[in-house]
Amino acid sequence: MATLRFTKDHEWVRQEGDTATVGITDYAQEQMGDVVYVELPEVGRRVEQGKEAAVVESAKAASEVYAPVSGEIVAVNDVLGGDPAQVNADAMGGGWFMKIRLADPKQLDGLMDQAAYDAFVAEQH
Repeated sequence: MATLRFTKDHEWVRQEGDTATVGITDYAQEQMGDVVYVELPEVGRRVEQGKEAAVVESAKAASEVYAPVSGEIVAVNDVLGGDPAQVNADAMGGGWFMKIRLADPKQLDGLMDQAAYDAFVAEQH
């Protein structure tokens, strides 16, 4: 079963074996408004947990997307280059940003589960 975790920066990460798919949460895309541009990392790039890995821009603001885990980028969602609105349409599915080969799967243990993330978002209001 895929493990779904969340960061306080509103990224989600779904572990599938030794890789993790990463995107921004529904809450994040709602706060941003219409996404107009996504800058994705290059395949093969190494990313560090908590460091900038991508950029997402909306009509309102530009925001960094931080790597929730350390590892190597093994795939990016090329669909977003031509259709960044996919992030708004399906943030937790087809609007994913990148896949990272996990350097240390234990890093996922430090992230929030769905219940903890929902409580965290509720505190933001």
